[in-house]
Amino acid sequence: MSKQAEFAVILKMNAMFADLGADELQRLSNLCHTQHLANGEVLFQKGDPGDALFGVRRGQVRIETGASDGSRLTLNFMGAGDLFGEVAVLDGQSRTADATAGEASELFVLRREDFLAFLEREPKVAIKIIALLCQRIRWQSERMEESMLQPLPVRLARRLCALAADFGSEVHISQEQLGVFVGAARESVNRQLQAWRKEAILDLQRGRILLRNMTKLTAIARNE
Repeated sequence: MSKQAEFAVILKMNAMFADLGADELQRLSNLCHTQHLANGEVLFQKGDPGDALFGVRRGQVRIETGASDGSRLTLNFMGAGDLFGEVAVLDGQSRTADATAGEASELFVLRREDFLAFLEREPKVAIKIIALLCQRIRWQSERMEESMLQPLPVRLARRLCALAADFGSEVHISQEQLGVFVGAARESVNRQLQAWRKEAILDLQRGRILLRNMTKLTAIARNE
């Protein structure tokens, strides 16, 4: 399968492009090129021009932002098959967050000028984009509510379940990163993970969390 065909598959899996026909997807995917990132390499920083839409062919990209106290907040993890950069590529304004490779990665890149030209020819895609952006706003609102109202075990279980949905039962993430992701100190995250390890819900290894009992973890995430 060619890289353009792979990108067409990724586009088809995304709500923004799911209703496009094979010919439309092919025309759009033909506009892309690929970019390689080393582990820890910065793709873009907050304030950089929003000049491209990205799709992850392989690897992982962290979407992050910084707080005034110097701490880092991980907004999302992008794995193989995920698209990101929709907001900036549409309005042409500065990036609203940083993007850094969490491991060696290969990305599909669709330049803004090519994407906008396609949208002018395919207005139904623009309608799908509006729906996707609304979905993202709802997700951010739910996460904010979760951080303020839900106890740590529920927040932590939800994040692990979400990561497992993208990356499988072996999640490559440090406890410090996970703490930033759920808005908690590393020590608090460690205590909870150790408790779950004793209950055989998961195992802990350096830089990895092995999820052993998704049924129990899902129940905790649902606050059952």
